[in-house]
Amino acid sequence: MSKKGDSNIIAVITMIFLFGMISFVTNLAAPIGNIWKMQPGIEGSNTLGMMGNMMNFLAYAIMGIPAGNLLKKKGYKFTALAALLVGLLGVFVQYLSGIVGVGSTIGKIPTNFFVYLFGAFICGFSVCMLNTVVNPMLKILGGKRSNQYIQIGGSFNSLMGTLTPMLVGSMIGTLTHDTLISDVNTLLFMAMGVFAAAFVILLFVPIQNPEAKGVEGQVANPMKYIHFVLGAIAIFVYVGVEVGIPGTLNFYLSDPVKGAGMDPSTAVAIAGFVAGTYWFLMLIGRLVSSLISGKVSSKTQLTCVSAVALILIVLAIFLGNSFQVKMPVFNGHGFEMAVVPIAALLLVLCGLCTSVMWGTIFDLAVDGLGTATEKASGIFMAMVVGGGIVPLFQNFIADKVSYMASYWVLAACVAFILYFAVIGSKVKKA
Repeated sequence: MSKKGDSNIIAVITMIFLFGMISFVTNLAAPIGNIWKMQPGIEGSNTLGMMGNMMNFLAYAIMGIPAGNLLKKKGYKFTALAALLVGLLGVFVQYLSGIVGVGSTIGKIPTNFFVYLFGAFICGFSVCMLNTVVNPMLKILGGKRSNQYIQIGGSFNSLMGTLTPMLVGSMIGTLTHDTLISDVNTLLFMAMGVFAAAFVILLFVPIQNPEAKGVEGQVANPMKYIHFVLGAIAIFVYVGVEVGIPGTLNFYLSDPVKGAGMDPSTAVAIAGFVAGTYWFLMLIGRLVSSLISGKVSSKTQLTCVSAVALILIVLAIFLGNSFQVKMPVFNGHGFEMAVVPIAALLLVLCGLCTSVMWGTIFDLAVDGLGTATEKASGIFMAMVVGGGIVPLFQNFIADKVSYMASYWVLAACVAFILYFAVIGSKVKKA
């Protein structure tokens, strides 16, 4: 095998690993939000509980385009290394939230909550930079197999997404007013260790900046293409759906009063496992997509999964707690067949659908952009802020109306993704 081929394989494997880092950091926010919901001044607020997630994604709006520019000027390896250092700092600040400002308040809200939010914001910069690196690199290195590479990377991303809420849920155990952010310090130490190890490994991995070949009719500004603009909006709402489904489901199952009414002694652990199952199904879906993407187009895949997801969400809204089903879950002590609302099962099944949405939307949206792909990736990263805004709005509705009513927000988002798949993805210059 040629040296160039070896270099490409190493680069692809490295990008796939970084895909997992993105999920690991992102999926800390929602389960840790359960801890903050129990604190004085925050108690019971889903909106405030989702603020860590919001701060994580807010960073995308600020760093998205600058990250794209950094990638273009400094290259893939430099951007990835910088992202890992920023991620290490962000997790460390979250760890400090269990030490700094404990016992004091700002406007009746715990001071250390603001420290935590700052740490989540810094982590958002990290995952934004990592996302900016991995997507265009896999797109360029993969050629005709680009969506397949992106789906494989997404599979590892889903594996980390599966494990993270399960680990947090098992560490929290029974959620009480005495539960603190310091109770998950072990996981935060693990996160810092992974960031540090990844930095050292990547430092010695030879990654060359791939060059995208120009195409006829390419434009410097991707915003001149209608299909890219619609694709950017689709990414905005998609990330909101991907995060909102398991994040709000975690809150819903953990809440014994306004939620599913489960046993408080095991509700948090079960909720974390159920949310983790959603990410596990995303893993399965991405593995299947990676096998069929060479034969089934991105357009066909996106059309099918968005239609099925819309049906599942609407059914979950209408059925809610009316029926109960049994699911195998880990309750913090061992596995059991837990009784959960049928809505939980339907929403978990959405993971099979959302699993392929990122890769297919990205593939369709940047089709025909040529060397403008890197700039397009920066814009895409800015639109990922939808992962913070959409779930925050969803949980505002959950506070004002009900958990199930809040899923109408996600139903509308999936309807737009279906429109993009069927009509809006056709390559067309503005």
